[in-house]
Amino acid sequence: MDRNTIIGLVLMGSILSVFTIFNQPSAEEQAKQQKELAMQKEADKKEKAEEEKEAVKEKAVKSTTVASNLVPKLDEKGEQVITDKGLVYIDTLTKKETIVPVKIEKKQAEASPEQKGELIRLENEKLIVDFSTKGGKVAAVYLKGFKSYKDYVDSSSTNDKLLLFADGDAVNQLIIPMNGKTVRTGAYVFDVKKQAADRITFKLDLGEGKIVEQSYKLKKDAFDLDYKVHIEGFSKEVNAKNVTLKWDVAYKKTERLFSEQRRVSTVCMNYSESGLDYLSEMADDDAAAEEKVDWVAYKQSYFSSILKPENGFAKEGTAFKVRNYAEGHEKEWSHLKDFSSKLNLNLSDAGNATVNMNWFFGPNDYETLKSYDSNYDDILNFGWGLFRWINLYAVQPVFTFLVNNGVGLGWAILFLTLILKLVLMPIQWKMYVSSAKMRILKPQVDELGVKYPDKADAMKKQMEMMTLYRESGASPLAGCVPMLIQMPILLAVFRFFPSAFELRQKSFLWAEDLSSYDSIWNFGVYIWPYGDHVSLFTLLMAGTTLIYTVMNSGNMQQPQQPGMPNMKVIMYIFPIMMIFFFNNYSSGLSYYYFISTLISILMMLAIKKFFVDEEKLKLKMANRKTTAAANGGKEKKKSKFQERLEQMQKAQQEAMKNRKK
Repeated sequence: MDRNTIIGLVLMGSILSVFTIFNQPSAEEQAKQQKELAMQKEADKKEKAEEEKEAVKEKAVKSTTVASNLVPKLDEKGEQVITDKGLVYIDTLTKKETIVPVKIEKKQAEASPEQKGELIRLENEKLIVDFSTKGGKVAAVYLKGFKSYKDYVDSSSTNDKLLLFADGDAVNQLIIPMNGKTVRTGAYVFDVKKQAADRITFKLDLGEGKIVEQSYKLKKDAFDLDYKVHIEGFSKEVNAKNVTLKWDVAYKKTERLFSEQRRVSTVCMNYSESGLDYLSEMADDDAAAEEKVDWVAYKQSYFSSILKPENGFAKEGTAFKVRNYAEGHEKEWSHLKDFSSKLNLNLSDAGNATVNMNWFFGPNDYETLKSYDSNYDDILNFGWGLFRWINLYAVQPVFTFLVNNGVGLGWAILFLTLILKLVLMPIQWKMYVSSAKMRILKPQVDELGVKYPDKADAMKKQMEMMTLYRESGASPLAGCVPMLIQMPILLAVFRFFPSAFELRQKSFLWAEDLSSYDSIWNFGVYIWPYGDHVSLFTLLMAGTTLIYTVMNSGNMQQPQQPGMPNMKVIMYIFPIMMIFFFNNYSSGLSYYYFISTLISILMMLAIKKFFVDEEKLKLKMANRKTTAAANGGKEKKKSKFQERLEQMQKAQQEAMKNRKK
């Protein structure tokens, strides 16, 4: 990498950093935006209250029957005057005011914003779920047998329940458009209709026969519960196709590296035809459903909530949204993101309809998700295409087998690495033999560079190099092809270990949690771009990578043309970059790469010492070259690539002759 390239990269990085900093809203602007948002919410609340009041008044006027000699008394707006005692009329006979009492039909009152409702707790062997009478909702979920990182590192803590979200962090409510207004069941206090040890039913009576019920049933020793919504009495005033379920959640912080937990959190949706799709993991994002939706998942690094209806959510009106917290937000350091979905329940009759759903609250464990037979495991980021297949059908089965048979996580990673290396042993052998041949031929290749220093002779030099490789039985591509075969596995495990739930809160050697970084020294201050700690496995990984690079550096060709990057320099820079890039990554991943590279070094040394004699290989190549020369170069047909090179050389020579004329 030359000086101009380095300067260009530094300037580009500086410009992007300055642009990002100067385009961030100031603290005053953020405060102003939050104040305006609060004022808008308050105005919307008042407007809604006025609309409700006017609706009650209008209904009372229409439903009251009076004598023919009474006419309504109107105010300056032309509307009938109404007091707390009833409607005001003028008697045309006596010219006096008369108040006619009205009977306003009983209606379930909305709860005040401050009212939280009564919490009712149900639990099974896996879950603790708090339900709230306000909204008849799932208010909080605890997962038994799991801990937050805070409780995990606190030796005095006895809390073995992980809080996924608390009361106030989540809402599931029906949105029912009715007569120009919208009923949001989350604003009402429900009655408890039925309750048992494993189930509960909430009922909301809106009057005039309009009923909303929400029922929940916990399953035995499972991470999911049955959720049923039932409505009746809305057929005259509600279009069933417009009834939706609004589901909002803000997850709590549970992991050590909050930035990583937040980075991989998003909304996933599984379409009936096209399969899994998801919103952005990095930025704010929203999307409308593209087709019928089989299920919706709110995914984070190691836990998820998945809502699956019996017959799917309809496309029309279904939409998804994820929002990050702005700097200074009250949830900036306690919660991940705001997840939100508006889901069309696909009702056919608002007069009497029931929707059955299943709600999963649990770990992103492959075996657990796979057991539901609904493609829940697709939310695991094992990579795409070939990389995902390698993880699902090779890496995951072997790793699961080792863990399920009592092998510790650190040793399981070691054995997995050994197994993969044994499978790839023939490729490693091929790479080493090719490397040895290229190393033997390097002096002769360098001589060709001295023999043909001019650009005009580049094609001729290339032709002689190809002849040299062919006669010696060497090929510069012989080492590249095996590397390309290994590359998918290297990239696959890059996705596997950060997504492997088995690593969460499992210690090995000095690493207290293999799913997070292994810090041996905390600085107490953040140093850009390195971080605030030193990860030892990352240093070991970078060190072995550098040693491996040095051992193979003799095969790297120097750039033949000015301006071309020096591959040796780039390969030496790469291990240094890994120190910065992997410092915050899963220590399980760094440990795997460290062990993998170390085994590759040991295998290379073993092949060199016990299996491949370079002196014999050198003699064999010389004999092959001598035999080829004795046969006049006819022992092997020229390749099509070599024939094209010869044609290009002839064309180049003809062009040069024409220019000289």
